[in-house]
Amino acid sequence: MLSINTFYIYYYKKVIKQRILHTTTLIHPFDCESTGQTPSVIFMFMDGGPLGTFLWFLIFMVFIFLYPKLMLSQLIMKLEQSALKMEALSVKARMLIRKKTGNKSKEIDAKIKDFQDFIAIEPSSLDPFGIVRKIDQLTRNVESRFTEFVKEIAGKKSKTDMQRINYGLRAAIGVNTIAKIVRHYVEMAKKYKNLQIALILQMQLPMIEKIAQSEFKGTEAFINGWPVGDSIGPMVAASMMSKGKEIAEDVVCDETTAYGRKLFILKASGPEPHLGRIDEAIEKIIKRNRVAKVITIDAAGKLEGEKTGSVAEGVGFAMGGGAEREIIENILLPKKIPLDSIVVKVGQEEAIIPMKMEIKNALPKVVEAIKNSIKRTKRKGAIIVVGVGNSCGIGNDKKSLKEVEKTIKMLEKRRKKEEMKKKRKWF
Repeated sequence: MLSINTFYIYYYKKVIKQRILHTTTLIHPFDCESTGQTPSVIFMFMDGGPLGTFLWFLIFMVFIFLYPKLMLSQLIMKLEQSALKMEALSVKARMLIRKKTGNKSKEIDAKIKDFQDFIAIEPSSLDPFGIVRKIDQLTRNVESRFTEFVKEIAGKKSKTDMQRINYGLRAAIGVNTIAKIVRHYVEMAKKYKNLQIALILQMQLPMIEKIAQSEFKGTEAFINGWPVGDSIGPMVAASMMSKGKEIAEDVVCDETTAYGRKLFILKASGPEPHLGRIDEAIEKIIKRNRVAKVITIDAAGKLEGEKTGSVAEGVGFAMGGGAEREIIENILLPKKIPLDSIVVKVGQEEAIIPMKMEIKNALPKVVEAIKNSIKRTKRKGAIIVVGVGNSCGIGNDKKSLKEVEKTIKMLEKRRKKEEMKKKRKWF
């Protein structure tokens, strides 16, 4: 049985053939306007004659060879635009740092540009024994190198401004690295005319662009001293502190009593950006006091579908992977000190951009989780509460949080305006 489409094609071909055969007037094959008839040449293709078959085959072969080249050229054009956007972000990040130094000379701009290519070579791990010490030493060397460079370009600035420039440089290096990697693969696709490389890069590009944007926003946040998503740990710690005193390198501590327990509350020194040597602070406290438990609060990466600012509880020392966590675990675990962790879920890019209101609103829930963890503790002794994360924009006591709330509200209004502008551009 013929399908409806096949029937219509058969019917129209038959009718048109009859019209062409019975016409007495000589009509040009493409003279459609005067006769209202479909050009007869088109039906040479539909009739499947030798000329039509040959032409269809020729078009098919041309498309086989040309289509991949057309697709590659179109992809490279789009990838080139993305690479240029990311390179422009890298330049903007550099301009923010230069502006903060207060020196607009070309010499300073050239120095910052060169420093954006800064590298830290991973130590050899052929013999894994002692690798933690190697990484720790490398981390300390990186810190000192950044401090030296900031003094070189902004030696006249205050300590707070110099520390902001320090962390702004780190985020700017991130933007520049992403831009260079994207440029590398674009040039590879051009050089070898490789469609596969172009396709792989195109598929990853939306995520790469988001990460690059977040690094740029992180540069802006550090330069201006705004709290970022990763600052939630220090923010929770500050909400429980009356007055923090320095106990270790870039770490403050407040000794207090709550819920019938002696508490040592630790966080990186603020409001300038710091991560601090939490390991040194914990080691000092444990040497002088009997410790029943350590509670850590940190921002943690969320899965897509999870709400930003949702809170999860667990066990272990909540801190990004690295030598410092290994050192802390080596201090705590031989003494069999229980480790509780409370994490606030943030997206990959939300950790470094200015803090969202959803993350700030998780604070009461985290404090309640700390309270419950303290109440569950059966061992005798003090409890250490550690607010892990970057202290950018977060002071060292609960009074400073009023100013933090104002800043977050201002940033939230700004973010909403930017989103509205994007929506208008899209329409």
